Amino acid sequence: MKIYTKTGDKGKTSLIGGTKVPKSHLRIETYGTVDELNSWLGLVSDYMEDAAVRQQLREIQDRLFTVGASLATDPDKDSKMKIPDLHEADVQLLENHIDAMNALLPEMKFFVLPGGHKAVSHCHVARCVCRRAERLCVNMQEQDMFIEPLVIQYINRLSDYLFVLARYTGHGLQVEEIPWRPRQ
Repeated sequence: MKIYTKTGDKGKTSLIGGTKVPKSHLRIETYGTVDELNSWLGLVSDYMEDAAVRQQLREIQDRLFTVGASLATDPDKDSKMKIPDLHEADVQLLENHIDAMNALLPEMKFFVLPGGHKAVSHCHVARCVCRRAERLCVNMQEQDMFIEPLVIQYINRLSDYLFVLARYTGHGLQVEEIPWRPRQ
């Protein structure tokens, strides 16, 4: 099987269900950003020494494929493919991980600048891409394009997870957080 089909050479692509749309379509931009986030999480995982965190990230990457499949499906067409579902338990799992990491962290008393270690910085980049994906999901909703509400909730919670993961990673590496000190 060849990786290239040449069907996209004129700037169109197909959603799951067969509907052709421009590659600039908001739905394509949204699931493309989720795919970008997934790639960043692969890089974040590569920097992690904690096996449990690497396992969490693999699960999250799997859920992001589920999110991508949901976003790539034409909601008005009957797809012959079985698309996996996101579950409330997936959001709860993120919350549980956030709470467990937060329990080990010092209280946050200032805004934190990204940086201090490559692993921490990559968590923050992933968080920013996650926030962009969330904004695109909300934009879809505002444009009356179907999007599962749980997708927005999951992506929102994931950005929180990535912020806490950045702090947790820095704490584990004994890297001092960089406080933001605004000019007066």
